[in-house]
Amino acid sequence: MIQVPPADAPPPVPPPVWDLTVGLIEATVQLDQPSGPDTRTVGTGFLIQAERPDGSPRIVLVTAAHVLERMEDPEARIGWRTALPDGSWRFDPEPLTIRDDAGEPLWTRHPDRDVAVMEIQAPEAFARAAIPLGWLADENAFYAWQVGPGDELLSLGFPRGLSANRAGFPILRVGRIASYPLSPVEAFPTFLLDFTVFPGNSGGPVFWTPSARKRPGTTEPDTAFIAGLLSQEVRIGEDQLDIGVVTHAAFIREAIQSLDPLP
Repeated sequence: MIQVPPADAPPPVPPPVWDLTVGLIEATVQLDQPSGPDTRTVGTGFLIQAERPDGSPRIVLVTAAHVLERMEDPEARIGWRTALPDGSWRFDPEPLTIRDDAGEPLWTRHPDRDVAVMEIQAPEAFARAAIPLGWLADENAFYAWQVGPGDELLSLGFPRGLSANRAGFPILRVGRIASYPLSPVEAFPTFLLDFTVFPGNSGGPVFWTPSARKRPGTTEPDTAFIAGLLSQEVRIGEDQLDIGVVTHAAFIREAIQSLDPLP
């Protein structure tokens, strides 16, 4: 017999809508390498789906170039996470070879910017979680969407190697754009974000979603987008100014394009 819900029953809950915040959390990983008996070099990376020219799938790790350059050993660790049957998660890092036998880097650095990209083999769950290339803002995005000073952007990372929990998920932060102008990106390749930056944040994605606030009267983008990656903190002498430097996503696009030889 078909059961009919009562007339006053609450409407069915719609399935959750995928959004860039959760997607990027799942696609963001910790990178680290021991640098002494009790110390380690830590950075943040995130995964992008970037098909090869022939259409075959490819997963690309994106981070700040200086993160990998400061890791002198051939192997680093990448902080995979494994979902368990009971709904919990386990931090499950694995070795990641970043230099060949001659000590040469296996990543590709953008020729002018602090951006590094590297094709990797990711576990199936992370390959599915990788963010489509189309979510990276291009050189015209800020102008088209009227992104400007005071707009909020979100960032993910591992400040001083700290994660959001024992499962190894990144920590979500928010800051406001603190510089002007923002375009053209060829003239202004980086911009400032008003939030506290620590070692370990470098390489993390900086992005906009509808949950972030824009200035009244400005155009709101149709979709979320990755604005760039965190490159460094701003310091004057020993003073930390609580300002981060973000490299525009257009240069991530250029670095990924350089993985493929010209025809």
